[in-house]
Amino acid sequence: MATAFFFFILIATFNLSLLRVSSFEPAPLQDFCVADPTNLVAVRVNGMACKNPMFVQADDFYYGGLHVAGDTRNSYGYKVTPVTVYQIPGLNTLGLSLIRIDYALWGANPPHTHPRATEIIMVLEGTLQVGFITSDPQNRLITKVLQKGDVFVFPVGLVHFQRNLGHTNASAIAALSSQNPGLISLTNTIFGSTPPISNEILAQAFRVDNKTVNHLRRKSMHV
Repeated sequence: MATAFFFFILIATFNLSLLRVSSFEPAPLQDFCVADPTNLVAVRVNGMACKNPMFVQADDFYYGGLHVAGDTRNSYGYKVTPVTVYQIPGLNTLGLSLIRIDYALWGANPPHTHPRATEIIMVLEGTLQVGFITSDPQNRLITKVLQKGDVFVFPVGLVHFQRNLGHTNASAIAALSSQNPGLISLTNTIFGSTPPISNEILAQAFRVDNKTVNHLRRKSMHV
């Protein structure tokens, strides 16, 4: 009898633990959670700490200036203007953000990933070649040329890029499925890490000599 009772308690406990794991509230339990970056004490589970809702103002949900073209005078010829939780605190925990991307003639947003977000991009002006690369082992390049008004999707975590193919400046608006999508630039990550990856590892990975690795490091520092 004692053994059967113990077995029953064990099974019941196991089932309750499964219920706790699989049962969660998928929707927010409050109207909003405006980010409070000054609160460094509160525990942060998925986002920033919440500002007291009694102190929330309209400006916590507002950003002005996305109509202004970004300065593309850099070696890549592009500029990203972000509208994430750092620009609009009211985006905290809501799972979305925006960016504006401006491209000079033949400017490119080089290969990069967003580790926490899928991206959907719409061309405002110009002609863009866009594309992403699937994961190993296929490593397929999926690419398309977009015109004004065209839309394209970059799945979460995959390496992707855009390049201005037109004869004028270009611009685009993109939405991302995270209030803080993150950015991993392949060039800066590989050749500009702190502390740096050793030349031996990079030379072996790219099958080049140390002189070439040093050259690429210097180039990545002057973007």
